[in-house]
Amino acid sequence: MKHQARKRFGQHFLTDSAIIDAIVRAIDPRPGEPVVEIGPGLGALTLPLLARCRQLTVVELDRDLAARLRKTPGLDVVESDVLKVDFGALADRLGGAKLKVAGNLPYNISTPILFHLLPWADRVADQHFMLQKEVVDRMAAGPGSKAYGRLSVMLQWRYDIESLIDVPPESFDPPPQVDSAVVRMVPLRDFAAIDAPRFEAMVAAAFSQRRKLLRHSLGRWLDEQGFTGTFDLQRRAEEVPVAEFVALAQSLS
Repeated sequence: MKHQARKRFGQHFLTDSAIIDAIVRAIDPRPGEPVVEIGPGLGALTLPLLARCRQLTVVELDRDLAARLRKTPGLDVVESDVLKVDFGALADRLGGAKLKVAGNLPYNISTPILFHLLPWADRVADQHFMLQKEVVDRMAAGPGSKAYGRLSVMLQWRYDIESLIDVPPESFDPPPQVDSAVVRMVPLRDFAAIDAPRFEAMVAAAFSQRRKLLRHSLGRWLDEQGFTGTFDLQRRAEEVPVAEFVALAQSLS
């Protein structure tokens, strides 16, 4: 029986074999590596990944799809909302090695998933995700561009981010109404250890009024924190490099 894509789960199933092959080559899974796929769906990526790594863990919320996936030898199926999965505990259960995480993420919750994974960046070898192209552009954007924002800063603090493959709507069934792209995220070995929730609050404050100078947004937040140092607030948030935001966060701790 053909599975009907469920709108509430944001399901769009990848069907383009050339794109699938390119994604699997980019992930480059090896036998013995712990690989976790988020949202395997009908198994378009799952089966070629499994053929390469021989043991694969998948996280699937849809119980009908989870039941279908359990019939595949070599698949460890975690039937759960990915936003409730403890990836540190999962890494421990899979032997403690760093995880390779991949998936065609539901576009309606892709940003929450990216933020959910952030605390476990040190338990991850790399991440490859299919996302809305606009989101990938924001993730990889540099200061001075319209796409540069809160998502850019928060993720570039912990990852090297590279847009790999553009994917048109016709590569899916049903086709989404947006263009898609595959992104590679490699956790940085050399990064600043800072208070992540406070950093997130600071960056959110900075970008809360994008068109205004930082003294109207971040300046007020810094005053509330009792900040007595110096920081150029006569700029807009989109002009400030990630490294400067990180250095400011370090000075607050």
